[in-house]
Amino acid sequence: MKALNWDKTLSVEVPEIDEDHRRLVELYNLLSEAVAGAEAAEYINAIAEELIACTVWHFRHEERLMLKYGYEARREHKDEHEELIVSVVGLQQRLRKAGKSVSPEEVAFLERWLMEHIYGADMKMGAYLSTVM
Repeated sequence: MKALNWDKTLSVEVPEIDEDHRRLVELYNLLSEAVAGAEAAEYINAIAEELIACTVWHFRHEERLMLKYGYEARREHKDEHEELIVSVVGLQQRLRKAGKSVSPEEVAFLERWLMEHIYGADMKMGAYLSTVM
């Protein structure tokens, strides 16, 4: 698994959202390294839980900004957030039940989702917010 590198291409031109995204990338990289290094399941799951909690907080942060500044595509953006939350909470529950750790395939899913969301919905939202904030 490869590490994600924060660079200007990931910037949505809204500093507070960029800070959140940097933190999410850092946590993703910690998780990816732990899975690749076959770290203890408890450690991997602790990182996954932190990543999930941070992601949920970040989504609420974005949703607050979208409400405050009247972003018209807020509902669609929030729907994307809800889809990921349902997916990752389901994953977390399955892992707890089975006593297993996050797999490389699940890490790859998180990477794909994170990058697609930033490059898609978040870039559109950032373009709007950067003109009204």
